[in-house]
Amino acid sequence: MNNTVRYQLYALILMVMFPLISLGQTLPVGTPVLSDYYRRAQLLGKLNPEVSFTSFPLFPVGAFKVQNAFDPDSTLYKNRLIDFDGMAPFLNKKGRVQLLPVVWKNQYNSQHPAGMNDGVMVPARGYQTVLSAGVFIKFGPLSVQLNPEWHYAANVPFQGFYQIYGKPSPPSGLIDLPERFGDSAIQQVSWGQSSIRLTFGPVSFGFSNENLWWGPGIHNALLMTNNAPGFPHLTLNTVRPIKTPIGSFEGQLIGGKLVGSGYTPGLPDDWRYLNSLTLTYQPKWVPGLFLGFARSFQIYHSDMGNHLYDYLPVFGAIEKVAVGNAATDVRRQDQLLSIFMRWVWVKARGEFYAEFGREDHAWNTRDLLLEPNHSAAYVVGLMKLFPLWRKNEYIQINAEVTNLASTATTNNRVRDYTPPVGYWYTHYQIKQGYTNDGQVLGAGIGPGSNMQWLRVSWVKGMKSLGLDFERYVHDNDYLIANIKDIRRNWVDLSTGLVGSWAYKNLLFSAEVKYIHEINYEWRYRPVQITNAKPTYWSPTKDSYNFHALVNVVYRF
Repeated sequence: MNNTVRYQLYALILMVMFPLISLGQTLPVGTPVLSDYYRRAQLLGKLNPEVSFTSFPLFPVGAFKVQNAFDPDSTLYKNRLIDFDGMAPFLNKKGRVQLLPVVWKNQYNSQHPAGMNDGVMVPARGYQTVLSAGVFIKFGPLSVQLNPEWHYAANVPFQGFYQIYGKPSPPSGLIDLPERFGDSAIQQVSWGQSSIRLTFGPVSFGFSNENLWWGPGIHNALLMTNNAPGFPHLTLNTVRPIKTPIGSFEGQLIGGKLVGSGYTPGLPDDWRYLNSLTLTYQPKWVPGLFLGFARSFQIYHSDMGNHLYDYLPVFGAIEKVAVGNAATDVRRQDQLLSIFMRWVWVKARGEFYAEFGREDHAWNTRDLLLEPNHSAAYVVGLMKLFPLWRKNEYIQINAEVTNLASTATTNNRVRDYTPPVGYWYTHYQIKQGYTNDGQVLGAGIGPGSNMQWLRVSWVKGMKSLGLDFERYVHDNDYLIANIKDIRRNWVDLSTGLVGSWAYKNLLFSAEVKYIHEINYEWRYRPVQITNAKPTYWSPTKDSYNFHALVNVVYRF
């Protein structure tokens, strides 16, 4: 038997054993233009209303039955720049190779670091860019997505907390969040949004380095976002809702590896194991309503045992009294937990969503009921489309409020904790905090911070043009505990122009923001006014920053 016949026989056996189509192609978290388009299309009744949009990356081929995840409106087949679709079948069309989009992301900050939810990019002043491209290969249930990322950042010096106060930035010693990643330009290559999977029906299992986003939030989420670089993890997840007699379910279970930045001194030289779970339920009797929860555990690798619980702690009891009382503190570990909901009204072209989380175990149910706001955080938001007189044109309203500075400092005084707990994304046992490679895995605003965000846009298909308004309060927990001066709140007020456009194979998106930094780094510097009496609320010398993003996508 020659090699050609042998390979064809192997292929036939595989296709008989695994007759299912591989649905492993993903739409990476934060893909310019397309991420917003898919969610908006669901509100307009164009996509499957049973998909929750609370667990990313999306699997559009499985969830929405589209032929190409990067061509949701099927315009590329009749309107492309060149007659090449980037696809090549093999083994008598039983397998397929597809070129992934070339994505070029660019960011610039004039004075100080700004921006979040940008994956492998780092907080930096000056110019930085990310370039990604790759290939997707599928054969039966097996799929391989090779999508590496190249990143460059000029990493220009700026005046930060250390330069002003002569000590590390807060919360010092509790989290691995360097203000600046070294003192020179950064250039690196990572696996980016790569994965290898086996997909059977609605369920997929594999190994991935992709970014995750859990929860209904659009601008912030409590446990998983693309604010930090992706990390290697085993994953068991749904690619489309699993239907049952009581409704449908979506979810993901992961076990992964988190690393430190290398730029924060005094941290343990050990990687952390992360075990996380999210599950979303869509009740059969309430169309459009999604209810879910997410839970994350991290523990230093050297503190892990060899029992099943060591690898799957997310299935353990939630109350501390049920998992060994205070004896659990002997092991250097920490957990985060959130519950969330999203309610979609297709006829009204709108949605409302909320997420509530806690950073620390409740001792028992009584403790939870007496003080549910201890170490708590929340995200609340809405999205609404108003039709215009022209066909398929709308005014889109997005509004979202995020609060990570709930009552941690006040509750710690009442509870008399030593050391204190409740500071979101930090814990005295996990010195790196809830981070990967020096950036928070959850909400990009960071520990102790708050944000209010409003966007008003004109939209038509993949095209949009709008205004952004944002109020970002930096680390109020630090202000309350250490500065204790209400005049010194560090608040960024930003106004910006945002937009996206589609032209044949090309997608464009851009964001330009002017940021007024009131009391930058908590400095209160009154302006000296000649012949005027000093007042308690004297005007101050503030800082100003220009922030810009430009993204270009070429789809095959």
